[in-house]
Amino acid sequence: MPSVIYARVSTEEQNLKRQLNSTKEYAESDLGVPLSELEIFRDKSTGTDTSRSGYRDMMEAVEDGKHDHVIVHEISRLARSLQDLERTVSRITDDGAAVHFVRDGLSFGDGKERPMHKLQMQMLGAFAEWQARVKQMNTKEGIAARQQEDGYHHGRPPLGFEKNDGQLIEGEDYDQVCAVLDMVVKKELSKRKAAKELQTSRTTISRALERRSLYGF
Repeated sequence: MPSVIYARVSTEEQNLKRQLNSTKEYAESDLGVPLSELEIFRDKSTGTDTSRSGYRDMMEAVEDGKHDHVIVHEISRLARSLQDLERTVSRITDDGAAVHFVRDGLSFGDGKERPMHKLQMQMLGAFAEWQARVKQMNTKEGIAARQQEDGYHHGRPPLGFEKNDGQLIEGEDYDQVCAVLDMVVKKELSKRKAAKELQTSRTTISRALERRSLYGF
């Protein structure tokens, strides 16, 4: 029977290739599933909930009971809160499929899991939720600090932000900016390529990296 791969990224490029490579390799080598029997669902999202179109399509596909496996690169790609993680894993296994987290080395619903695996999943899920909340908090604190600067009311807003009645707010491209800057910090992308991706200058990229707290780093 066909199996499912789910991948979630913040931009079209961020770690997508790595996620797909690891899940496809796992499907073939560990589960014996040929690539021709894999359905791939993906999301471009940074939200902390599960209201994502790729996620919803994947869950609908699994609900038909005709899929053996759901393969995900790591827990944080499937859910960003412990509650959503446990609910999603339960729904998948209740529909007769096993869910596999490649990087975390955990599987559920395949009859091989141990009691310790659930504890590990809960710990990893809680950590992913904590990371998301810390990033949100750091961003808000960074914005507040920025608004206290003398040049704030007269200068241009930082990359990914805009002003609304004198207040600094996240712009429409804020999530993309965060994802691209994160790749630069991790040395997965050069400043030149980041500037090209965001249609700005390398100087602006460097300035944004000096204000990392604005982007949750």
